[in-house]
Amino acid sequence: MFVLDRQGLPLMPCQPARARQLLDSRRARVARAVPFTIRLTDRLLADSAVDGVAVRVDPGATSTGLAVTHDLQRAGAVLRRGLFAIELAHRGTTIRTRLANRAAFRRRRRSANLRYRSPRSANRGRPSGWLPPSLRHRVDSSLSVVRRLCRLAPVREVHVESTAFDLQAMAAGRPLTSLEYQQGTLFGYEVRQYLLERWNHRCAFCGAGRVPFQIDHIRPRSSGGSNRISNLAPACAACNRAKAARSVEEFLTGRQDVLDRLLSQAQAPLRGATAMNVTRNALTSSLGGLGRPVHAWSGGRTAHNRHRSGLPKSHTLDALTVGALAPDTRIARHPEIVLRMTCSGRGTHQRTVPDRNGFPRLTRPRNKHVHGFATGDLVRARIPTGKHRGRHTGRVAVRTSGRFDIRTSTGLIQGVSHHHLRLVQRADGFGYTTRAEEPPVTLTPLLAPARARIHPSRRPQ
Repeated sequence: MFVLDRQGLPLMPCQPARARQLLDSRRARVARAVPFTIRLTDRLLADSAVDGVAVRVDPGATSTGLAVTHDLQRAGAVLRRGLFAIELAHRGTTIRTRLANRAAFRRRRRSANLRYRSPRSANRGRPSGWLPPSLRHRVDSSLSVVRRLCRLAPVREVHVESTAFDLQAMAAGRPLTSLEYQQGTLFGYEVRQYLLERWNHRCAFCGAGRVPFQIDHIRPRSSGGSNRISNLAPACAACNRAKAARSVEEFLTGRQDVLDRLLSQAQAPLRGATAMNVTRNALTSSLGGLGRPVHAWSGGRTAHNRHRSGLPKSHTLDALTVGALAPDTRIARHPEIVLRMTCSGRGTHQRTVPDRNGFPRLTRPRNKHVHGFATGDLVRARIPTGKHRGRHTGRVAVRTSGRFDIRTSTGLIQGVSHHHLRLVQRADGFGYTTRAEEPPVTLTPLLAPARARIHPSRRPQ
C-alpha cells in the first residue's frame, strides 16, 4: 500500500495489515482507491525515515511490466523485496485501426463528392524524434504510469530494460554472417522471381503449376498482415479470388496438411520486435526527464537474473529482475497480486457515430457529466431490489436517462439508477483489474542464498 504524509508527500509503502491499523485508529484516511493509497494525518516527511525505492520497467509490444522494489541489507546479503507490480496493457493496435478507419471515411467522402476535409500536403515535414501515434502511445502511457508512481512512492532511481532485436536474423531463423547482412534476402532477385523459386513454381494453396500466378498475402492486410516477403505467396487466379480477405485458417478448413505446410514455410510477423526497436531509445530518454537517475539494461541480463532466481516468465517478474543482481542478492519476495492497467482513453471529441458504411448512426450528447458522473468513473452501487441486489463496484457508463450501466469484474449490470451510486474515483484514462502472479518454479532458488544454488559438481572443494 502506498503511503503519503500529511502534506501529500510520499513515504515508504506499508503492508495491508499496517494500513488497516492506521485507518482503524483514525491516523490515516484513504487518499486513492486504485492503486490503494492512504494519507497520514499526524506525520510529516521530515519526521520519517525514508530509504527510497526503485521502479523497474520491462517494456513489451502489447504490455509493459513495472515493479516497485526495495533492497535491504541483512546478514551480509542483499534482499530485494517486490513491493508493488503493475501490468500495463497498451492500445496501439486500436489506435492504428481507428486511424485507418478515419482515413477510409475521409477518402470515401472525397470520392463521393460530399462535404470533406481537403487532404493535407504530402510534402509536410516531421519533427525530430517523431513516432507514429500507435508507437508514441506506448512511450507516453509507460511514462505516465512511472510519473504517477513517483508521486505515490519515494522513487530514487529508475531501471529500464532496453533490448535491440536483430530483425534480419529473426527473419532468417539462424545466425547470419557479415556478407549475408549486406546482401539480404532478395539479393540478386526480384520479388516475383524469388517467390516462384521459393514455392517451386506452384500455387501455394492448390499446388497448380504452369498457370499465371498472382501475389497473395498469406495473412490478409485487413487482418494486420504486412508486405514482408515472408507473408507473400504465389497463388493462381482461382485461389486468390476464393481466398479474398479471409484468413488462411478459414480458407483451408478441412485441408490440414496444406495448412501445416503453408504455415511452416511462412514466418511469424515481426511487428512486435519492430515496435520495441523503434521505441526503446524514446522510452529511455523520456524517463530521463523525471529528474531521477535512469539505468538501461539488456534483456539477456534480465533473463539470467530471472532464471537464477527461479521465477517464471511474465512481464511483472521480468521487471522485478531488471538491473544488476549481485551474487549476494536474492529475491526475498514478489507481489502475489498484480494490478492490471488497461489504457482506456479519456473519451472522444467525435459526436456523430457512423455505421460501417460511414453514415451517421447516433449523436453523442455534448455534456459528458450526468448527475455528477462521467463514463469511466469508478463507482460503488448498492442495489436494494432485483436480480442484482447487493453491493457492486465497477466502471460506469452514463446515460442521459439517469439509468447507468456498470461494468464489474463479474459482468455488466444495466439500468442502475444514479440514486444508488456513490463515486469512488474519477476516471483517469485507465481501467483497473487484478490477477494472481505466477508462482515460483521452485522455492529453493527463491529463499536460499546465492551460493547454495550452485550445482554440487561446480562448487569449490
